[in-house]
Amino acid sequence: MIRAFTLSLGQLFDPAILKVLAKVVALTLILFAVLGAVLWWSAGALAAHYGWAQWSDWAEAAAVVVALIAGWLLFRVVAIAVLGLFADAVVEAVERRDYPQAVAGARAPGLVRSAQLGLASAARALLFNLLALPLYLILLVTGVGTVALFAGVNALLLGRDLGEMVAVRHLSTPATRDWLRTTRASRFMLGLVVTGLFVVPVANLFAPILGAAMATHLFHGRKS
Repeated sequence: MIRAFTLSLGQLFDPAILKVLAKVVALTLILFAVLGAVLWWSAGALAAHYGWAQWSDWAEAAAVVVALIAGWLLFRVVAIAVLGLFADAVVEAVERRDYPQAVAGARAPGLVRSAQLGLASAARALLFNLLALPLYLILLVTGVGTVALFAGVNALLLGRDLGEMVAVRHLSTPATRDWLRTTRASRFMLGLVVTGLFVVPVANLFAPILGAAMATHLFHGRKS
């Protein structure tokens, strides 16, 4: 995993990687900006509709705060979903530099399949984190327990999502399932590293791209 991280970090300023990074960050921030604008407008409209004009400023301010909190909580979910649209470009860039023999037999998943992967990732992240929410709250009193559970849940999810984004280029659907089943431990470690990156300010902007690159090294490293 250290090798995968250092190789991915070393390729971070590859023009092809930077292009995807700009797209992922820009589209993610645009989506949250739209969410904030909708919440702000809705708060003002509801206040006016119910005759609470004197509270409209407070309602709009509260909407902005909610949007900021949502952006912080959901950034990982949205960023990985957006990455699904562009991950193939990251994987291909890594393969061209370090695994050129793998490029010839690769099959680009296409926009529809990429969108499906991104949406499935977002759905799983929301579902499993919501299911774990009661445990998060129960363990909140311990502090460490909540962090450990959150890291574990999201490491499993991210390891699966990032690994699948690479595997679909090279394996059939049944073979991809087999690969996912036999690589749980290594993908969990991958997901744990990326989960850690997501909670660090600034580093979280690079986390999706580094995760996709690391998953590529993991996939081809195991094949080798």
